[in-house]
Amino acid sequence: MDDVRGDNACRIRARVAGEPVIMGGAMQRFEVVIIGAGLAGLQCARILAGRGVSVLIADRKNDLERPVHTTGIFVRRTLEDFDIPARFLGPPVRRVVVHSPAGRMLRLESPHDEFRIGRMGELYVELLRQATQAGAEWLPHAHFAGSRKDDCGGIFVTLDTGRRASTVQSRYLVGADGASSSVAASLGLSTNRELIVGVEEIVVGAPLEGPPTLHCYLDPVLAPGYIGWAAHDGRELHIGAGGYAARFSPGASLAEIRRRCAADFDLSRARVVERRGGRIPVGGVLAKISCPQGLLVGDAAGAVSPLTAGGLDGAMRLSRYAAEVLATAIELDDPRVLMLYRGRELKTPFISRQWKRRLFARLHSPLLVELGCAVLRTPPLSRLASQVFFGRGSFPEPDRAVLQRAEQTK
Repeated sequence: MDDVRGDNACRIRARVAGEPVIMGGAMQRFEVVIIGAGLAGLQCARILAGRGVSVLIADRKNDLERPVHTTGIFVRRTLEDFDIPARFLGPPVRRVVVHSPAGRMLRLESPHDEFRIGRMGELYVELLRQATQAGAEWLPHAHFAGSRKDDCGGIFVTLDTGRRASTVQSRYLVGADGASSSVAASLGLSTNRELIVGVEEIVVGAPLEGPPTLHCYLDPVLAPGYIGWAAHDGRELHIGAGGYAARFSPGASLAEIRRRCAADFDLSRARVVERRGGRIPVGGVLAKISCPQGLLVGDAAGAVSPLTAGGLDGAMRLSRYAAEVLATAIELDDPRVLMLYRGRELKTPFISRQWKRRLFARLHSPLLVELGCAVLRTPPLSRLASQVFFGRGSFPEPDRAVLQRAEQTK
């Protein structure tokens, strides 16, 4: 693999998190360059490196623990299907309390452990450690500055580390760089058009009595097109809100959620230890998420539920499939395999959620939401609310049959 990895004298191989590759000297070559070290990018890198693929992970951050852009709520199906170490997860959450605009409550409880709040920064560091131990290389503080095709069917990737820009050569480029992906634009792939904005504070010092609970505040003025929330797992309290940017004042909404939380939590001695924020795509999986030079994963691919805006399950599932597609393309030396990674097929299971999203986005009246909450509190329809919060629907599993047939030809 030395002819792929390039001149070892020009760099330090990243074997542990925090030990970056050093750019310089002769142009370095990788089979896959991944831009973005969030959950999607790290999951993809870890799997590829484990299959012997030469990988470079580049991210604009130096420290993966700060800043984190997601609340980090893992749902039951993700926890069942993926081996996420328990030390990076808070205690299980079984209770949800839905608050109407007027403060009336609908209490829901599941017999199962439905949610766990991830310690996302610590989890990122661990996934990076696993990836680099398997042979991936790590380049922090690197901004993606563009890409262009080479003459052999691969791609040149330019990375700006602050001091100067360096170019590496890769067979494939992966965009794991968030909802407004620069990689998507560079590769001529689809980009997210429908976005909401989320803001959150992590609070410690508040007494967290009772079982772990997720509080959801439905109010089209406070959180237009989304919800406000206060999630506690007995250790931390996450307070946040989200909504369409044109109708949403993040600071004012967050302050109002904190005020409403005072009915359930004593915040007199609480202090904020972390603030998070970012854009969340809610238009569903994008139509074109691959080309012969690379592909998109995570938020960059729109792998987020249009209704709930949950993206962790999609990040895990789509990145796993992306790694399988890339590894197969490398093993077969055939970039056409990337055409099996199709967004249009993954959009179909989301059609009903997209219609619900459009309906929810049009709810501007607190009175209508109040009436809807009143209906949901009736016994027949409370089961519908339970299904929304506790249903096991997740990001659709890609059909691996076509990929398996391609693998059988090698």
